[in-house]
Amino acid sequence: MTAQLCHHGQRPSRPVVLPSLAQAYEHCRQETAEWAKTFYLGTLLMPPAKRRAIWAIYVWCRRTDELMDSAEAQARSAQELAERLDAWELRTRELFNGVVHDGLDLAMQDTLERYPQPLQAYLDMIEGQRMDLSRQRYTSFAELELYCYRVAGTVGLMTQEVMGRDAAYTSAPWSAAPDTSDAAVALGIANQLTNILRDVGEDRSRGRIYLPQDELARFGYGEEQLLAGVLNDNWRALMRFQVTRARQWFARSEAGVRWLAPDARWPVWASLRLYRGILDVIEQQNYDVFNKRAYVPRTGKLLDLPLSFVVAQVR
Repeated sequence: MTAQLCHHGQRPSRPVVLPSLAQAYEHCRQETAEWAKTFYLGTLLMPPAKRRAIWAIYVWCRRTDELMDSAEAQARSAQELAERLDAWELRTRELFNGVVHDGLDLAMQDTLERYPQPLQAYLDMIEGQRMDLSRQRYTSFAELELYCYRVAGTVGLMTQEVMGRDAAYTSAPWSAAPDTSDAAVALGIANQLTNILRDVGEDRSRGRIYLPQDELARFGYGEEQLLAGVLNDNWRALMRFQVTRARQWFARSEAGVRWLAPDARWPVWASLRLYRGILDVIEQQNYDVFNKRAYVPRTGKLLDLPLSFVVAQVR
C-alpha cells in the first residue's frame, strides 16, 4: 500500500510506502509520550485497543495544531496558513471516506473503523485553528468558550466512543444509553482553560491574549501590563477568578465520568485529576505564569494514581 499525499497535502515526488499498522500505532504512541506526558500516563491505564485508538486521535489533533503553532508555521504568511488548513480539511474528509495518505492516517483509519465517530468534531477543531489565524484577542468569555470548544471540547466528542459506556446503565430493556457528550465537552474546555492559564507567558510572545478583554478591564489589569509580565494584586485577583472558573468546568465534567465503561473510568479520572492539579501549582506559584511553568511533578502523578483508582470505583 502506498501513500497518496504528504503531510501538508501536496503530492510527493514518488509514492511513499506505508508502514504496518503496528508500526503506525507505535509512532502514535511515541508522539503521545513525547508531547503529552500527563495525558500519556492516563492512557497507559486503558486496555491496549483503547489506548492505541486514543494515541491515534491525539496525533491527529497534534498534527492539526502544528499546522498553526509549529516553529515552521510561524514563519509562513496568513494566506499560506489558510491554504494549509483548507488542504487539511479536505484531507480529513478523505480520511473519513477511507483514503489513507501516510502511516499516521493508517492508524487513524483503523481507529475510525473500530470506533465510528462524527466527522463534525474534527471539522470543528479545524475551525478552531482558523480562529487562531483570524484573531488574537477575545472580547468576552462567550467568545473564548466557543474557541475552547472547537480546539479542545471536540476532543471529548472524538474520544467518547472509544471510552464506551458502563453496561450497568444500559443492560435493562428499558434503559437508554446515557449521553456523555456534555461532560466530554466540559472536560475538554476545562483542559483548554488550564492550558490558557499555564501558557499566558508563552502566548504573549506570539502576540496572543486569550484572557477575555472585558475581564481584564473588570479587574483593572491592562493589556500592556500583561505583555510586560507585571505581577500585582490586580493580576492575582484576575487569576484567582480564572482558576475558579476552570475548576467549575472540571466539576461539570465529573458527572459524566461515572457513565463510562469500567476500563475507562480510572484513566479518565487520573487525567482529570492530574490536569486539574496544574491549577493547584499555578496557585502555589502565586500566579506567576510569566516566569514559571506550572506542571505536576512525576512523583505527584504517580502518587495520585491510587486515589484516582478509588474514585473511579464509584458509579
